[in-house]
Amino acid sequence: MSDILLVAPCGMNCCVCMAYLREKNKCPGCRGTDVNKPFTRVKCKLKTCEILTKNKLTFCVECEKFPCDNLKHLDKRYSTKYHMSMIENLENIQKLGIGKFLINEKIRWTCTECGGTICVHTGNCYNCGKKIW
Repeated sequence: MSDILLVAPCGMNCCVCMAYLREKNKCPGCRGTDVNKPFTRVKCKLKTCEILTKNKLTFCVECEKFPCDNLKHLDKRYSTKYHMSMIENLENIQKLGIGKFLINEKIRWTCTECGGTICVHTGNCYNCGKKIW
């Protein structure tokens, strides 16, 4: 579950995304191929950000405009609906390093009941169905 390529530039841990966890038409993650991705992920304003691509930045937190309006909008939606902050994720990546961030994410999103992965979008374990929030 902990792969640097599965952490999007915006700080989203794709390993806990509903699109990545599902069996049918599984998304390969934001940094993966665009095959089977919903259009919104292919044309994501953050993933395709000119500053990010031009300067070959790995994460939005490396940008001089961090946090930009697009990231603030996404962060507000995820903080409100899904109990996760993209900005907080990025600050943790910057402060702790990607390795420690991924270790913490594994702990945070692992079901205590069965060891499965908790989906950020539903709050349920994808393995046993336990409702976390």
